[in-house]
Amino acid sequence: MKDEPAFNLVDTQDASLRAERLFNEVRLLVADAVPIADIRHIGATAVPGCLTKGDLDIVVRVPAEKFEEADQALSLLYPRNFGSIRTTTFSAFEDSARAPQLGVQLVAIDGPHDFFHQFAEALKASPDLLQAYNELKMEFAGRDMITYRRAKDAFVEKALADYCRRK
Repeated sequence: MKDEPAFNLVDTQDASLRAERLFNEVRLLVADAVPIADIRHIGATAVPGCLTKGDLDIVVRVPAEKFEEADQALSLLYPRNFGSIRTTTFSAFEDSARAPQLGVQLVAIDGPHDFFHQFAEALKASPDLLQAYNELKMEFAGRDMITYRRAKDAFVEKALADYCRRK
């Protein structure tokens, strides 16, 4: 997005506490709307010691045959993220009015986008990977979001390939 603010880091401990509080609230709403969902707190605020811009990312995982139903239910709770792709196995929602800002990724279990939780698990399992990720974030602090996202996407792709190979 053209008018996005620069990528900036915030106090990790405060952001994680705020994100956890919001996650507990959102999890109840989503579980009520999509009872079959596997709802997980993902992203930097879910990983102890991970540097963050302070937002809350959640993945909602559902069986492929329930994806459309879950997509409709979530669309009644949160605005769609029109800056993101939308497929038959992935859709994104956001609520920038929330504090912290909320991103919800809906994925079909075992679909092509069912990896968000794996990256958080990889970061938690490897202090070296977490350190490298934090270094990447520090390198891009203050720079534009598009440049940061490109570097982050490449980092995540490589980390997931390594993580899945070791599992």
